[in-house]
Amino acid sequence: MAENADEVAADRVGRKPVLLRLDPAVHAALARWAADDLRSLNAHIDMLLRQALKAAGRNPTDAGPSPKRGRPAKGPTAAE
Repeated sequence: MAENADEVAADRVGRKPVLLRLDPAVHAALARWAADDLRSLNAHIDMLLRQALKAAGRNPTDAGPSPKRGRPAKGPTAAE
């Protein structure tokens, strides 16, 4: 069975790509809210969906943790 490129990419990084169609005004409001909280729009939507699932009592037990905010930690450098 052939997998499509999105499924292969999602398996590599552990995240599923999703196409989401939003009203432009809703997108703009979400983007402003995300910027106010210093999050990317994608991270903000992920956080809102996780909150909604938890509030509805539908939080998946096998879901991975939310991605950490901020830049990735720097690895050891040659000077250390």
